[in-house]
Amino acid sequence: MAQGPDPRQAGPSAGASSIQSLIGDALRETNELARKEIALFRAEMAGNVRQLIIGLACMVGSAVFAVVALLVLIGAFVKWLATIVGSEWLSALIVGGVLLAIAVGMALWARSVLSLSTLAPTRTTRQVRQDAQALSERVSG
Repeated sequence: MAQGPDPRQAGPSAGASSIQSLIGDALRETNELARKEIALFRAEMAGNVRQLIIGLACMVGSAVFAVVALLVLIGAFVKWLATIVGSEWLSALIVGGVLLAIAVGMALWARSVLSLSTLAPTRTTRQVRQDAQALSERVSG
């Protein structure tokens, strides 16, 4: 059977070419890994932007709800409450306070959805750490 040349007999140039081949492979793999990490980062940030848009829509919705509630209900409720309390200005103050509490509650909920910690690319960060650890183990081992 015919076999290829024995690397032990090829001389020093065979070792140099295998080192060059290993370095070339490492560079190609690092390049591919970087491309994949960037793709993961883009995908994760796109999801975070969607979440940001939903949070902003909730903020706008809470403001619209507060305004509509104030305009539609305040007149009827103030007049009804005025018959019970006996004072129209006191009933207007009570109704305004309740509607303000609803608006503040919705705004606080929306703020928790929009926190910066939920927008951070956690999966990408974790993946980069794992890849760096795998690369260091591969280089050292």
